[in-house]
Amino acid sequence: MNRNDLNNAGNKIKRIRQAKILDIIETNDITTQEELTILLREAGFDATQATVSRDIRDLKLTKSSDRSGAYKYVASDSGQEQSENKYEKILVEAALNSVTASNLVIVKTYAGMANAACAAIDRLSWAEVAGSIAGDDTIFIACYTEDKAKTVLERLKSIIGK
Repeated sequence: MNRNDLNNAGNKIKRIRQAKILDIIETNDITTQEELTILLREAGFDATQATVSRDIRDLKLTKSSDRSGAYKYVASDSGQEQSENKYEKILVEAALNSVTASNLVIVKTYAGMANAACAAIDRLSWAEVAGSIAGDDTIFIACYTEDKAKTVLERLKSIIGK
């Protein structure tokens, strides 16, 4: 493996880890970098506190108070287009192919990458999508109708180029 290949692999891992960070802060009240580092490790990412700190800066995460007054990490509302690009890059890196079956879209990914890709799909908030679920290398996206599933499939294919 040459230096370019190593850099590309490192960037892919970074994008997947950052998607997982967004997933973690959306589903948990994370108040410290240490908590986030622990949950990342539990999810299979070997990340140090310094790496998490850089990811927080890259993702432009901020701390916001909840109803009880406690502060937790949240994704910034600014830069939505930049976030969409990040999610699309995750899909490009993770997805192998996609097909429809009735009102479902099935996405095959590289092993271990379905959760990150599924989180990216969820963050894109497509109106046609009722919900999604991921395994290790497969994502099921439930759409409201067969026609909406075809729309999602075409959108995915335009993003991932496959």
